[in-house]
Amino acid sequence: MEYTPQDELLIEEKWQELQEVCRKANTCRREDDWKLIKRAFFLAKEAHKGVRRRSGEPYIIHPIEVAIIVVREIGLGKKSVVSALLHDVVEDTEYTVEDIARIFTPKIASMVDGLTKMAGVFNTDTSEQAEYFRKVLLTLSDDVRVIIIKIADRLHNMRTLGAMPHSKQIKITSETIYLFVPLAYRLGLHAIKTELEDLCMKYRFPEEYEEIRRKIDATEPERQQYIDRFIAPIVDVLDRNGIQYEISARVKSIYSIWNKMRRKAIPFEEVYDLFAIRVVFKALPFPSEKTQCWQIYSNITDIYTPKPDRLRDWISIPKSNGYEALHSTVMGPDGIWVEVQVRTERMDDIAERGFAAHWKYKHASISQEEDGLDKWLKKVRDALNSPTESAVEFLDNFKLSLYKSDILVFTPKGEPQSLPYGATVLDFAYEIHTNIGNHAIGAKINHKIASISTKLSRGDQVEIITAENAHPKAEWLDMVVTSKARQAIQSYLKHEREDNIDYGMKLLQERLSEYNVTLSGRVLRKLMPAYECRNKDELYSKIGAGIIKLDNLDKLLKENSSRKILKFWKLFMPGSSGSNVDDDTDIDLDDEAASLDDMAVTDDASDEPEFVIATCCEPIPGDKVVGYRDPQTGRITVHKSTCDELIRLAAQYGQNIVKEEIKWSQHKAVSYLATVEVRGIDRSGLILDLTKIITADFSINMRAISVHSHDGIFEGTISLYVKDIVSLNTLLDNIRRIKGMESVKRLLNT
Repeated sequence: MEYTPQDELLIEEKWQELQEVCRKANTCRREDDWKLIKRAFFLAKEAHKGVRRRSGEPYIIHPIEVAIIVVREIGLGKKSVVSALLHDVVEDTEYTVEDIARIFTPKIASMVDGLTKMAGVFNTDTSEQAEYFRKVLLTLSDDVRVIIIKIADRLHNMRTLGAMPHSKQIKITSETIYLFVPLAYRLGLHAIKTELEDLCMKYRFPEEYEEIRRKIDATEPERQQYIDRFIAPIVDVLDRNGIQYEISARVKSIYSIWNKMRRKAIPFEEVYDLFAIRVVFKALPFPSEKTQCWQIYSNITDIYTPKPDRLRDWISIPKSNGYEALHSTVMGPDGIWVEVQVRTERMDDIAERGFAAHWKYKHASISQEEDGLDKWLKKVRDALNSPTESAVEFLDNFKLSLYKSDILVFTPKGEPQSLPYGATVLDFAYEIHTNIGNHAIGAKINHKIASISTKLSRGDQVEIITAENAHPKAEWLDMVVTSKARQAIQSYLKHEREDNIDYGMKLLQERLSEYNVTLSGRVLRKLMPAYECRNKDELYSKIGAGIIKLDNLDKLLKENSSRKILKFWKLFMPGSSGSNVDDDTDIDLDDEAASLDDMAVTDDASDEPEFVIATCCEPIPGDKVVGYRDPQTGRITVHKSTCDELIRLAAQYGQNIVKEEIKWSQHKAVSYLATVEVRGIDRSGLILDLTKIITADFSINMRAISVHSHDGIFEGTISLYVKDIVSLNTLLDNIRRIKGMESVKRLLNT
C-alpha cells in the first residue's frame, strides 16, 4: 500500500524532529556522522515502504520514534541512533546482517543483529519468549547499548499499545513488567522504568489507573499550596548561602501509588507520601560533592526535624545501578512527614538517564575504578556464560539479578560485598565461592552463630562455617535470592537428581519383577498418585533418594486406589484448596470429580474446557481473572489479573493466555477460601464479637483462626469460605465496625 501525501508529511515531520534532537544533544560532531544517520533513515524508509503498523501509521515512524527516545531520553550516540533506525530491517525485510555490515560498519551490523527478534524453530519444551529474552540478554556480554535500544523499542511499543487486541496487551504488559521494567531500573533508566510501569497499569487495569489519575489531579491545588509553604524557608537559606540550585516536587507515579494501596490495603486518601521534594544543585570544584550535599542536608534539617531511621546515604555507597543521592524524611508543617532528596546535577543526570550518563561521567573522570554498575554487568556476563537447564530457568535466574535494593555486608577481613535486600547467609556463601556455598552449614554474624537461612542486614560481618559432608538440598532454593546461588544449587541438584532417577527406575523395575509385573504406563498411573508424585521422574527420583521405600508395593498393585487418587488431586491440583471439603470426610470419587469439573468459571465456547482455580492467588468470584491454558492437557487455570505467577507465565508463554474473557458464573453455590488479616486494640470479648459476626451473622464457615496479643495489641489471621468478593467485602466492612478494630484486610498472594 502506497503512502499518502499526509503519510509522507508525517514521516518528514518525525525525521526533522530526530535531526533537531540530535543537534541539541550534539550527537553528530562531523558531517560524516550526519551522512551515516541520513543513510540509515533512507534505507529504513525504503525497506519498510508501504508497510503500516496496526495503528494505521507508516511503519517507519516506529524506528524514528525509537531513535528519538535513544537520543533525547537516554543520551546515546550516533551508532545507537543508526541501530535504532535499522532495528527491524533485518527481521522484517529482505536485508541481511551482512548487507548492514557492508553498507554501514560491522559494529552497527552486530548491534542490529542483537536487536533482531529470534525466529525459527524452538525446542518443544522451551518458551519462545524465554529464548527471545535470552538472546537479547546475551548481547550484554558484548554491548550494553543493544539492551538500552531494546528498552527504547519496548517503550515506544508500550506508548502505542492501545491499537493491539486485549490478549496481545496482556502478553506485552506481562513481558514488560516481568523483565523490561527491572532491566530499566538496573541500568539506571529511572524515568523510563516509571513510564513503563504506568503504561502497564494503564492497559491492564484502566479503571484503577483513571481513578488514581483523577484523584491526583483533584488534589493538585491543595498539594501545591502545602509544597510552596514547605519549600519557602529552604529556598531562603539556599539563596542566602549563594547556592545555584533547582527545587521541585515530584508526585509518586500512578503505578507506585496503586502498588502501595494494594500492598497495605489502604485507600488513596491514606497514601500520605504522595510527593517528594528534590534539590538539584550545581556543585563547586571544592569541597567534594559529598561534603556539599551534607552541607545542604544540614541546612534543611536546621529547619525541619529529620526522622533518624529514614536517612538514606547513597553518596558514600552508591546503588549498584550508579544512583547517588541523599534521602531524608523530615517533619513538615501540620505534622506531615516529607521526603527530601539532595543531589548534584551530575547525580541527577545519572539518576534520570542511567547508563549513558554514567559512562559519560566515568570517562570524563581520571578514576577508572570498577563501580557498582561495572560489577553488576560483570556478574550478568558470568551468569550468561554459565550453562543452564532451559531458557525458562535461565530467565527466572537472570531476573533474580535485577533486585531493586542492595545491602552492603562484610567478610571477616572487612572486604565489602553487595547483596540484594533479603539475601541470606547462603547467598553470601555462594557470592564468595561456589564450593563454599555447596558446603556451608552455618555462619558467624557479627561473631554470633547463625543458620544458613538467616537474612543479612546492612553492615553485618559474616564468616561462613563449612563441612566437607554438607551438600545442597532442594529446600536451599527457598533460602536464596541471588541468581548465582540459585544456579549453583540447581546445577548440583540436577546432577544428583539425574543419578537418583536412573537408580530409582532400576530399583522399581527390580521390585516389580519380583511380582512378575513389567514397568508400564498403566503401573505408573497407579503408583504416582499413591506416592503423591506428579510425574514419573519425581517418582523415580524419590525412590532413588530413599524417600519412597516401596515396602507396600505389593498392596498398592492390588488395591483400588481411588481414595489415593482423590488425596493426590486435593494436594496437588490447582483449585483444590478452594472447595469447602474436610480432609477427613468420606467422598465418592465420581461426586468429587463432578464438583471440580464445575468450578463456577465459564466461557462462551460450546466445547467447555476444564477450569481450575490457581492456588497461587486463589481468586474468588468478583475478582478480575485471566486464564492460562495448559498446552498438554487443555485445562485452563484461572488466575487473578494481578497475580505475579500469571505475569511470569504471560511473559514466558504468552501464546497460552486465553484470549476470550473469562467470567464467573453464579449458577452453583461454591465456597472459596479467603484469608483475612485483623489488627487492633486488645480487649475482653473481642474474639467472641469477631466469631459471632462471621459465623452467626453471616453464616460463614471458618477453616482456621489464629489471633495473638502483645502489649495491648492483637493481631491475627482468619481463613474462611466465602461465596464471592461482594460477600467478603460486606463481611470485612462489618468486622471493621467492631470496637477497637484498627485494620482489616484480605491477604493477597500477589
